[in-house]
Amino acid sequence: MGVEGCTKCIKYLLFVFNFIFWLAGGIILGVALWLRHDSQTTSILYLQLGDKQAPNTFYVGIYILIAVGAVMMFVGFLGCYGAIQESQCLLGTFFTCLVILFACEVAAGIWGFVNKDQIAKDVKQFYDQAFQQALMAESETNNGKTVVKTFHETLDCCGPDNVIGAITPVWRDDLCPKKEAFLKSFIEPSNCHKKIDELFSGKLYLIGIAAIVVAVIMIFEMILSMVLCCGIRNSSVY
Repeated sequence: MGVEGCTKCIKYLLFVFNFIFWLAGGIILGVALWLRHDSQTTSILYLQLGDKQAPNTFYVGIYILIAVGAVMMFVGFLGCYGAIQESQCLLGTFFTCLVILFACEVAAGIWGFVNKDQIAKDVKQFYDQAFQQALMAESETNNGKTVVKTFHETLDCCGPDNVIGAITPVWRDDLCPKKEAFLKSFIEPSNCHKKIDELFSGKLYLIGIAAIVVAVIMIFEMILSMVLCCGIRNSSVY
């Protein structure tokens, strides 16, 4: 015997929420793949300075997002099917998966909040080391100059956030992005520390907004799935 009345409304409401959840999983998966293959971040984070690889903390978070998006799509499908079939077993499994996902999202959110400045800091330190090598004779024996020029061309910047960085466009013009002579006299290139902060902070805010939206949907789904599960159990008694 199927559910009736208010419980039936909850059944279809849960189906709609699960469909939205499934779509959100697909969007997160798509955004994560875009961030993973974004030309700016890829150009910078694939760089290698001698034997030292660019920091990959950012990519750790992206790989977590890809996994979360894929799991969300599976759980969303499970919830849709469980709601339509009115299966207590599937709804119970769905609720358990949601609790685990919610706990993982909270843990990932705490990790992201703690490391939000560390990602940009690590990349800036990597850039500073390459910049120092590019200014010295050391750059003859390694790829410091290539690394620095990749940063400058990718982010349209020149020099770090200090006195040396301020005079770099004049002192070492060969390291800075090439501009037209007319524009060069009016437009001063930004320092690379500021550009690195902007690059990663913008992407982290995007991830944070997506996580908050998903968390709200998950809370509603946990409530609705339990109410529907109880409604199915009560309807089977009568």
